[in-house]
Amino acid sequence: MDANDQAAGDQGLGDVRLDLTFGAETRLPYEPAHVFAWHERPGALARLMPPWEAAEVLSQQGTIHDGDVTTLRVHGGPLRFEWLARHFGFEQGVCFKDEQVHGPFAAWTHEHRFVAADGLTRAIDQITYRVPGGSLGEAFGRASVEKKLHRLFAHRYAALAGDLSRHAAYAGPRLRVLVAGASGLVGRALCAFLSTGGHEVVRLVRASSRAAPDAVGEAVAWDPYTGSINVNELGRIDAVVNLAGENVADGRWTPDRKGKLQASRVEVTKFLAGLAAQLSPRPTVFINASAMGVYGERGDQALDETASRGEGFLADLCEAWEGATQAASLAGIRVVLPRISLVLTPQEGLLAKMLPAFRAGVGGRLGTGKQWMSWIALDDLVGLIHQALYDERCEGPLNACTPEPLRNSVFTQKMGKILGRPTFLPVPTLALKLALGEMGQVATSSTK
Repeated sequence: MDANDQAAGDQGLGDVRLDLTFGAETRLPYEPAHVFAWHERPGALARLMPPWEAAEVLSQQGTIHDGDVTTLRVHGGPLRFEWLARHFGFEQGVCFKDEQVHGPFAAWTHEHRFVAADGLTRAIDQITYRVPGGSLGEAFGRASVEKKLHRLFAHRYAALAGDLSRHAAYAGPRLRVLVAGASGLVGRALCAFLSTGGHEVVRLVRASSRAAPDAVGEAVAWDPYTGSINVNELGRIDAVVNLAGENVADGRWTPDRKGKLQASRVEVTKFLAGLAAQLSPRPTVFINASAMGVYGERGDQALDETASRGEGFLADLCEAWEGATQAASLAGIRVVLPRISLVLTPQEGLLAKMLPAFRAGVGGRLGTGKQWMSWIALDDLVGLIHQALYDERCEGPLNACTPEPLRNSVFTQKMGKILGRPTFLPVPTLALKLALGEMGQVATSSTK
């Protein structure tokens, strides 16, 4: 063997040594074709993406078929990377693969395989990868990568099993669902969930808005304030879900801001309810978001859906918001009013705003901390809306919240314990009111 042969052999041995593998597997009580079809539909990537990763889809062409590509922006500590993945090796109902074209790894190939096993499906994931930096990168990077992969697949398998179970629980006819507010936190999760279950999604979008690259469903332009919409583009609509409305926490409640909050909920809902009443055939259900703010400040009083409305701007707004569905009710459409509590997810909303302070060790209770916090996980809210599409017992107001509310002080302690951080710096009530004005009262109000 000459020197060149020896060098080539050494390089080949080095490549083999630096090729690392990771495997994971779960079993699901469904046929392989059923599980595979879930992955093949638009929205699967969004449903499998861990909420803590903060990955952003920059572009997406297709789903998992040969040649389909997705570009993500991912985070590695303080650094950001673009990850372009290309699919290949597609075998209907059996297997698909993706490979990194460019991204943070020196190489990455992921095989997804689905195998029948005693009436179940073995979902098998096999990853072959190479960390950058050669031997040094392998020595210091492998443990970190595998720790992340174990966490990733624990989430993915739980999310997959949960979604398949929810769809199986309400395995009625596939629906064509009209969604307003589809670009919001709940709307994006709902559209992806419905799509992976085989439902058709129709998103109402403003003509001037730009859809996200991974937006799921058909887009139909509308302007609810001018009554502009092409009804012929809608086709048959089996259900309407209205999640539209400006974020109440995005600014101080000036008179102008209150007017916008009112219009974005009440006027938009009136338009949609009237539209639903005029469609032929009419949708069977109209699900219209409301909020726990309808109850106002209630101290330690336990509140169910029969409780009276409270006082204040939010209570007034919610009452008018719910009342704006009247046209749908009068047309014989079943109306469901989920009174949504604090939606918790690391992606957006209250939890996302709290996490930086808590991670820095400067998180603490709000005010006295005695107020009750009613909350719901994002996926549980999506599950509630899905059930309401089918379950005729769901009608009128529904409290969309965990059955076990927490006092703010207890919630704060649990957050600190999970993150391993102290929680001894309270935010005074006066500071909240000075910073947020009337909206600051909501942060310290008690709703059980």
